[in-house]
Amino acid sequence: MLALALLLAGGAATGCGGRATTHHKPGTSHEQASGSVGTLLTAADTTGHRLREVPAQGAPEVQLTVRPDSEDGWNLQLAVKNYRFTPDSTGGAALPGAGHAHLELDGRKLARLYGSWFHLPAAQVPEGAHTLTVRLYADDHTAWAVSGKPVEGTAQLTATAPGQPDGHSHGGSPSPAPTPAPEQADRTVTITVRDGKVSPAPARTELRRGERVALRVTSDRADTLHVHGYDKELALPAGQEATLILTADRTGLFEVETHESNLVLTQLLVR
Repeated sequence: MLALALLLAGGAATGCGGRATTHHKPGTSHEQASGSVGTLLTAADTTGHRLREVPAQGAPEVQLTVRPDSEDGWNLQLAVKNYRFTPDSTGGAALPGAGHAHLELDGRKLARLYGSWFHLPAAQVPEGAHTLTVRLYADDHTAWAVSGKPVEGTAQLTATAPGQPDGHSHGGSPSPAPTPAPEQADRTVTITVRDGKVSPAPARTELRRGERVALRVTSDRADTLHVHGYDKELALPAGQEATLILTADRTGLFEVETHESNLVLTQLLVR
């Protein structure tokens, strides 16, 4: 009866924002509760997350492909195998072949990823040659590993100054890429995140269907902006302004929040 009560209590728990998560038994850590999934190693990845070793047979796999976007930056595709993204249970116990990914540029974390596609704006990448890395993590933030090495994929990227040839090569010689005209927005929302506080205080931004809104966000820590309902994401580098422009072509109430700090920045009310 006691075991049943603990099981029911764990199933009823919810995470931040009321989302259901796969919680562990009270009094234990995520790592202790999920220790039966693979082997928790004392070694850690370059960002300090402990490795969770699993057998090579059936282990998660990931490959990263980078393609230039016709308007701005690059589109990243994560091709995964034996793995599924589980954004609603992040922070819960580790489950086999499930979790999220981290995106790094030259070893510096840019964003947490919850799906197979991610748009990387050109403004987030300095001029020159770089290495992009995506690494797979369990819901408890341990890094999936095989033979003592994290499960990850890499790709090379070269950012050039505006008006210079594109640094991507897909066979043949690259041709000069035209400098895109700046996007126009009907409404601009400027938000600052500092010390875990949002300024101005979160409120509703009312839009007419079809209007374009620019979300200009400056965060004092690296994070990821996410617009629910539109599935739009944007990397927020620490201390730098980042702008996401979207067309409000869907009616309803949509939250704009940060993934890492779980802060609601604003709500888009589209009529």
